[in-house]
Amino acid sequence: MAKDGTRNRPLSPHLQIWRWGPHMFVSILHRVTGDGMAFAGLGVLLWWLGALAGGPASYETFSWAMTTPIGYLVLVGISWAFFSHMMSGLRHFVLDVGGGFELKTNKTWSVVCPILGVLATVAFWAILLLR
Repeated sequence: MAKDGTRNRPLSPHLQIWRWGPHMFVSILHRVTGDGMAFAGLGVLLWWLGALAGGPASYETFSWAMTTPIGYLVLVGISWAFFSHMMSGLRHFVLDVGGGFELKTNKTWSVVCPILGVLATVAFWAILLLR
């Protein structure tokens, strides 16, 4: 212990000293997409359930709102959040069972996860809109 009563302990690492990489981006994106689905997705789900319970006029209002450009933007955003969160969750699952910790493998899957989320979203909306 030092003479003034404090110890000379190392400080915790701060974000300024970390080298940012794709694995950090995917980890943060996983949290953001989870929160986005919890808030925006829950709001749309509750509105949809309320519209179903409210009768045909209520459901017509909901249906109109969700088929406007802003409504499509919200629905595409929620579905993108879902697929990105799912791909990142699968990556985390593999890490939890002890695989994928090699630097090259981890970096590769960290780059591939957001790309797969976008591709899955595009495929989902293509199936919905082009059927």
